[in-house]
Amino acid sequence: MKLHSVNVSLPKEVPCEGQIIKTGIFKEPVSGRVRLDEFNLAGDGQADLNAHGGTYKAVYVYTLENYDYWQRELGRADFTWGQFGENFTVEGMPEDEVHVGDVFRVGQALVQVTQPRVPCFKLGLKMGDPVFIKKFLASERSGFYLRVLEEGDVAAGDGITRVKVDPERMSVRDIHHLLFFDKSNIEAAKKALRIPALAPGWRASFEEIVALTY
Repeated sequence: MKLHSVNVSLPKEVPCEGQIIKTGIFKEPVSGRVRLDEFNLAGDGQADLNAHGGTYKAVYVYTLENYDYWQRELGRADFTWGQFGENFTVEGMPEDEVHVGDVFRVGQALVQVTQPRVPCFKLGLKMGDPVFIKKFLASERSGFYLRVLEEGDVAAGDGITRVKVDPERMSVRDIHHLLFFDKSNIEAAKKALRIPALAPGWRASFEEIVALTY
């Protein structure tokens, strides 16, 4: 596993359907070592702090394997690193092999997987395709968010080491599939709730599912 690119952007104003919106999705690669603290990378920012950023979404991760998939699926060859709004473009961390709750060492930082990504309309804006978010959800190639357990510097080229596997072993794809395509699976929802690292918003969703059985 390897950190291929570190991508950041401060929020900026862009046109969208006749309006001007503010977004931090237009990430660009940076060189050298970058400080990762509890909330984000140095030089990075989020426009909507209710939906993005914070302790449980300090870093968004997307894999090179997904880049290959979308290039074939969409017939495009114009992607640049940060294309999907990710902070870390990585190798060897597909959604079906990374578990929510797993802990990784990246450069000097220690991070933990907290949830899959739920795309908003800004991803469609970034991709130049307003219906892309439907394709993104259906693909279950969501990428995932990290929280920072130990702050430190990171850089493109750093190795990534898994130092802990969550005992429940529910992959990012398992969690994503459960919420969007398998909501009647009460036992799986109960299992997800046993993951301490699961982000609060996702925990609340699974608690609602379980509550419907009583």
